[in-house]
Amino acid sequence: MVGGEPTLPTGGDDIMPKKTIGILGGMGPEATADLFLKIIRATPARTDQEHIRVLIDNNPAIPDRTAAILGRGPDPVPLLTRTARLLEQWGADLIVIPCNTAHYFHDQVQASVHVPVLHIMKETAAFLRERYPGLSAVGVLATTGTVRTGLYQRFLGERGLHALVPDDEGQQEVMDCIYGEHGVKAGHTGPEVTERLVRVAQSLVARGAGAVIAGCTELPIVLHDGDLPVPVIDPTRILAEAAVRAALE
Repeated sequence: MVGGEPTLPTGGDDIMPKKTIGILGGMGPEATADLFLKIIRATPARTDQEHIRVLIDNNPAIPDRTAAILGRGPDPVPLLTRTARLLEQWGADLIVIPCNTAHYFHDQVQASVHVPVLHIMKETAAFLRERYPGLSAVGVLATTGTVRTGLYQRFLGERGLHALVPDDEGQQEVMDCIYGEHGVKAGHTGPEVTERLVRVAQSLVARGAGAVIAGCTELPIVLHDGDLPVPVIDPTRILAEAAVRAALE
């Protein structure tokens, strides 16, 4: 304290060097903002200067990933890799992608840059095994593209976890909650969307799911821990925490 006023931090040599995080975003924009906010909240900072530099390319021109996987839309890889290279050129030391379905193309994105691209499914599976060692079955709410490619099924299986996905009717309801006229991508994030997702998730719990993954980055915006009788797992938060750990190494 100087003269009764708090002493301002100088931001000098005591600030620890940190890596720069690049967010390959725009899929969608609100999910990108959600990841950025979770990176901020996961950072053990007391001043502005103790936070991590974050570069965001919010590129909504990237074609829809599920449409591409299902053979109904253009290939997103050219714009995904171009955006990743831009982030690297701007100074990103690592890259995170706030879109679960885009991780179907993770290998191509990683091959396009020299910095690590963290993997949301790998991080989520590792988190579940560490945090819930007795867990055996996990429900997955995700886009049809993510479900069809078996991304979560693969990485959860590698950790000894069985993935449960909705039936066809439930899967269509999840897609409507994401893409529909009254879905999250259209700007609807009210309790009615949450209630619809909870009904689908409850069917997975009834089949034995001991936790439910909100496996599309739009879903943690409307489905939270406490909405179900089992834990709701937020891969966006898990990815944010992994990015912060990597940046502070």
